[in-house]
Amino acid sequence: MMDLGGFSMFDLFQTEVRQHASTLANGLIALEQHADNPKLVEPLMRAAHSIKGAARIINLDVAVQLAHAMEECLIRVQTGKERPTPQRIDQLLSATDTLAAIADRTSEEEARAWLEEVRDRVAAAAASFRQPAEGVASPRPAPSAELTATSAATPAHYPEQTPAPEASSASSPAVSPSTPSTSRESGVLLSSRSLDRILELSGEALVEARRLESIKRTLSRARVSQRRLADAIALIDGAHPGPSGLASAADATHRALSDAVDLVEEHLRRGETLANALHNEAVASRMRPFGDACAALPRTVRDLARTLGKDVRLVVQGEQVPVDREILRQLEAPLGHLVRNALDHGVEPAEVRRARGKPAQATLRVEARHHAGGLLVEVRDDGSGINRDSLRSRIVAKGLAQESIAAALSDDELFDFLFLPGFSTASTVTEISGRGVGLDVVQTMAHGVGGAVTVRSDASGTSFALRLPVTLSVVRAAVVTIAGETYALPLARLERIDRIDKSCVQSVHGRPTCEIRGEAVGLLSSTEILGLQAAAGSATDDDSISVVSVLAGTKPVGFIVDSFLGEEDLVVRKLDARLGDVAHVDAASIRENGELLVILDVEDMIQSAQQLLREGRLRGGATQAQENRAQRRILVVEDSITVREVERQMLLRAGYAVDTAVDGIDGWNAVQRGSYDLIVSDIDMPRMNGIDLTRRIRADARFARVPIVIVSYKDREEDRLAGMEAGASTYLTKGAFHDRTFLDTVADLLVEPAP
Repeated sequence: MMDLGGFSMFDLFQTEVRQHASTLANGLIALEQHADNPKLVEPLMRAAHSIKGAARIINLDVAVQLAHAMEECLIRVQTGKERPTPQRIDQLLSATDTLAAIADRTSEEEARAWLEEVRDRVAAAAASFRQPAEGVASPRPAPSAELTATSAATPAHYPEQTPAPEASSASSPAVSPSTPSTSRESGVLLSSRSLDRILELSGEALVEARRLESIKRTLSRARVSQRRLADAIALIDGAHPGPSGLASAADATHRALSDAVDLVEEHLRRGETLANALHNEAVASRMRPFGDACAALPRTVRDLARTLGKDVRLVVQGEQVPVDREILRQLEAPLGHLVRNALDHGVEPAEVRRARGKPAQATLRVEARHHAGGLLVEVRDDGSGINRDSLRSRIVAKGLAQESIAAALSDDELFDFLFLPGFSTASTVTEISGRGVGLDVVQTMAHGVGGAVTVRSDASGTSFALRLPVTLSVVRAAVVTIAGETYALPLARLERIDRIDKSCVQSVHGRPTCEIRGEAVGLLSSTEILGLQAAAGSATDDDSISVVSVLAGTKPVGFIVDSFLGEEDLVVRKLDARLGDVAHVDAASIRENGELLVILDVEDMIQSAQQLLREGRLRGGATQAQENRAQRRILVVEDSITVREVERQMLLRAGYAVDTAVDGIDGWNAVQRGSYDLIVSDIDMPRMNGIDLTRRIRADARFARVPIVIVSYKDREEDRLAGMEAGASTYLTKGAFHDRTFLDTVADLLVEPAP
């Protein structure tokens, strides 16, 4: 049996068809604009031929017939026997949609069933390629909400396609020449889970390589101590000559230690270099060119411009800018919404543009570039701009603000209403717009990945700019200290970082406020927001405070931190599934020095800040009983550095003293050395698992009464029984971190006095 690396033949078919369908869609639009260039036909013929071969391998005869008919039609175009008229291009694009729709089925069985349903219509479409294009109706798809969110318009709706407007009703959009985003390098099919695992393991390798630094320091100290011992022995031998040989033995030991230190240094240098290279390659493997997210845009602009009777030229810039594949996946729908919004609301019809002294053909630009450590994606049209009076009237009509307030809104405040769910400036609901869902999706996506979206508009046009992280694997972050602990805040979500003189802080409505660049900014303590206890000695007598400003809606909010340590590129380690949603925590990372720190969730902090200002209390705040509880000492035994750190942070916030261990052996050694009121342990760990650790602890009379909490992925009843039979006090699974179950369980087990 052929080894397909865990993928089925249909998986490979889907990948190949999607790739070639994208080539066909974009190539046909280019051919429409440059009909006299036969070189543009060759890649289209190859794409149709490749799809035909792929369909033949898995015996999809209907698809084979359609692809073959397309190939024959393209051969006639290449040889000059037929011209690629707009009607023929419509037919070829429609057939491309159908082929792409096959690849969108979830299984081979579903694909076959769908093809049987549309067999007659697909056969008619294949036959139509043997007729003159001018003599048949163009089966171009009607506009739909899904048009911009798919790889090639709306292939699933092929059977219900409707006739297109006459060619004279609108001009097809011109697509500016640009560098193809597809790479000529060979590729392999790899599951996203495997790719994520490779990235995770490369990060672990980097951490382990850096841990060798501590071994080198230990050996270096041993070498210094041994040198002193050798010198002392030499003095003794000098004062009492004899055949003891201690001096020569000491010298030999010193040389051996020196050699060991040199070997460790060499291994450390090479190991860290290799680990860095491996990790950089793993991160790079997640990156794709920005052009991949724009594959559907030429088709979208072409079809929608013809429907609206507008003449539009699409310009895509920055196609080769590398972007995280997950961000690209999430970016496709927002880009489609922004393009549709620009075509429907921003761009004027040709006759209106001529009357205003503009070129009849409008220009729509989609651009991506790296900026300030992040990704800036801009969709810009050269239309007439946003009508502010009309927007204010719409706000008042919907009851969102009084007329006097709406009249006083700044541009930033005014444009923010565009992103409200259900808000639309369209007077009527059509298939293209009017439902008020597009821009809401754009803002939700931007905030979801830790970014932001801004709007600028004047008489020369409107621009929507999305400020996003380049990758979800690596984030540029501000590293700060809060309550004596080190944390990271993604720069993409921050407005600015300032050092403010305390004399500038005033009390407004009982809350500290300061003026930053002419704007009043309310200040909140990060220690209070995160529910931390101020570290001893963290308060300083400095005359200034460090403030991190973020936007909460349209107003800035300043979070006071202890200090600002600088900016760093951090490799993101997503929270373990067992942790669920942890308040104010987004992810974790490892610094260059090997220190693990938590990346804070700025959106969650803003929500807590708003609730604190609104209700005077924090979400999920600790009870008074917990705050007054005497501090207890807890040991966390966990091999996952992310889970270990998050559990430690949660327990620290709850007022406990916390130590950690990296596996069962390390945990057992810590138990013997220290005195703990409670132990939290994972099950699956190297060297000694959590079940064996629990048994060993229970076998020692000294620790028989210490509560043990097992936290594990395994939620089967037999796993729970195994943990309890080993001596665990309770057994928690991944859902325990979603609410306060974990902390409540710990608190309940510590009600009794510590043994």
